[in-house]
Amino acid sequence: MAIIVVGHKNPDCDSITAAIAVADLLSKRGMEAIPVAQGPVTPDAAFVLEKFGLTAPAIETDATDKEIALVDHSDLAQALDNLDKGKIVAIVDHHKLGDVTTPNPLEIWVMPVGCSGTVIKAMYDFYGIAIPKGIAGALLCAILNDTVLFKSPTCTDADKAACEALAKLAGVADYKALGMDMLKIKGSVDGIPAVDLMNRDYKDFNMGGKKVGIGQVEVLDLGLLDKIKPALVEECKKLQADGRHTVMLLLTDIMKEGSEILVVSQDASLVEKAFGGKVGGALNSMWVDGCMSRKKQVVPPMEKAFA
Repeated sequence: MAIIVVGHKNPDCDSITAAIAVADLLSKRGMEAIPVAQGPVTPDAAFVLEKFGLTAPAIETDATDKEIALVDHSDLAQALDNLDKGKIVAIVDHHKLGDVTTPNPLEIWVMPVGCSGTVIKAMYDFYGIAIPKGIAGALLCAILNDTVLFKSPTCTDADKAACEALAKLAGVADYKALGMDMLKIKGSVDGIPAVDLMNRDYKDFNMGGKKVGIGQVEVLDLGLLDKIKPALVEECKKLQADGRHTVMLLLTDIMKEGSEILVVSQDASLVEKAFGGKVGGALNSMWVDGCMSRKKQVVPPMEKAFA
């Protein structure tokens, strides 16, 4: 039975490329493995796959009777359906350790870095396995994407060093220019329905027994979203009405390095407590200066507020 290597729901560039790379690494260690995804690739991930000659993973949403390696997540809310009916054999991640548990011992690589790609680079090095040129390019892009060209507070020296090494392996002379091209595609919003933007990078979390949804849209200029903001609020309301206590959407301005957060909640004071600000205005939102990372700057204070 082949191990399926899978990222989180609503897969992003890191999740897709991590599945491809870990499947390659496991296979070269003598374990049959194939990458899969829980949904279609995003425009920026499609750009990366095409540029480096890689194939998008097949879509799989059910863990029943399968051996599974989780990448870029370890939370049940983000995992395959029926995860308890499969067997988890590995976890590779750069987030906090989630609520996934197993009855069996397993291989775990979880590191406090800005991207799963950095963890995977360390894994290839540890096992003495050469990284294929295409996969090196994909991992490079994932790190640039997740760290927002090193602007994110999640970025570490390990991420920067991994980029330098991966760029050489991939034959990329100017990786920052490549990263900017990718972010332009990621931040393109023209003609994209609000529901698709809402789901582009959205995750559910369990906070103090309450279901909290947090999405993020990153753009080079927040003004690009002005016309569609009311529709995005409506999408937040729809998700909140479907059994969630709170839904938040981070509208992140990459150049200004901050986020406007749209908030739909049963108790917005919890969000205000988390960020020390006020939710208000026509969009029921708040600006948080310097807020670039959901993982490091949004989830931890929200979990503390819900505790």
